[in-house]
Amino acid sequence: MSAKPDNNTPTTPAAANGNGNGRNGQRKKGLALIAAAVIIGGVGYGGYQWLVSSRYEETDNAYVQANVVQITPLVGGTVRALYADDTDFVKAGQKLVSLDPADARIALDQAQAQLAQTVREVRTLFANNNGLAAQVQVRQAEQQRAQSEMTRLQADVSRRQPLLETGAVSKEELDHTQAQLTAARAAYTAAQSALLAAQEQLQSNQALTDGVDVEQHPNVQRAASRFREAFLAFQRAELVAPVDGWVARRSVQLGQRVAAGSPLMAVVGLQQVWVDANFKESQLAKLRIGQAVTLEADVYGKKTEYHGTVQGLGAGTGAAFALLPAQNATGNWIKVVQRVPVRIALDPKEVSEHPLRVGLSMDVQVDVRNQDGKTLAQGQSQAPALQTNIFDAQERAADAQVNQIIAANLGKKAAKGAKTGPHA
Repeated sequence: MSAKPDNNTPTTPAAANGNGNGRNGQRKKGLALIAAAVIIGGVGYGGYQWLVSSRYEETDNAYVQANVVQITPLVGGTVRALYADDTDFVKAGQKLVSLDPADARIALDQAQAQLAQTVREVRTLFANNNGLAAQVQVRQAEQQRAQSEMTRLQADVSRRQPLLETGAVSKEELDHTQAQLTAARAAYTAAQSALLAAQEQLQSNQALTDGVDVEQHPNVQRAASRFREAFLAFQRAELVAPVDGWVARRSVQLGQRVAAGSPLMAVVGLQQVWVDANFKESQLAKLRIGQAVTLEADVYGKKTEYHGTVQGLGAGTGAAFALLPAQNATGNWIKVVQRVPVRIALDPKEVSEHPLRVGLSMDVQVDVRNQDGKTLAQGQSQAPALQTNIFDAQERAADAQVNQIIAANLGKKAAKGAKTGPHA
């Protein structure tokens, strides 16, 4: 049997030195690797700062936005029909909801009858001018006749008075002539008063008709305005889409009684979407209007890339316009980095090829090398950003109905030369 080595045998100095050198070499090698990693990391960070951070600002706190048009009735009523539901695409002017128009139809019939009656009453005012003018002429003739009779009797009295002393004329005859003169004077006074009354009546009637024709008379215009109001209320029982878009958030139900102004559904215009990117306040220094932007949507991933431009920077932070803004002047305070919404316009062609939805997340990278733009928009056009003309047809239809009713009640002669209304 071979002898086992003794564990208590002391290690030789040569062996001890060999083990120490091995450990030192490993330690130096590790430190060298760490130093190399630090250097590579520093170089990489410096390169990233020079190539990316100094040239681009990025954020993933960005979401797709679009115009969400609320559909609200202008008049109250009971829902009798629904023509669109969630996810349906509708065109501007297409019917969405129909309300029961019974009450509006009754009010419209009453307004129509009132307008027709008012036109005929105003025609009567104009016709009375001729009758009252003729009455004034009659009263003038009566006054002239009474004045002539009074003048004749005055001359008779003047001739008979000198003859009374010579006995050529009796006292009875003179008294009789003087009585006739007194009666003639009373008749003249009465004729003069009747003439003044007729003239005042003519002036009073002319004050109601001077300077206007039947169509432009204030009474007719007032009745026409009431008819337009009733006509529009009747037309507004049919709710139409003001813009092209997709229906969302339909809450109205068949048979529901809705009040004016209550939201029924929304129409989302996804043809014109934009992105609200919420950048940190420390990232705003280099952001300018007009800078190029590259975007990626989570719904499509990195395979789809959108391009756009910075359209505007928010005038305040999101916290400043919050429903309950922070009260930093009270209690303990902790600094929170604020974010400012930056609006980014997208390429319409890319949006049409890869449609987006409201609220989708986006990754945004802004190329900040171009510093020529402004931080806030200045001198923008006063033209409306959004506009619809679907309601103009209702107003034109109301004007056409007013003109038709007025022309129908002007009479045959007046209708031939009837002028159109002021809003035709």
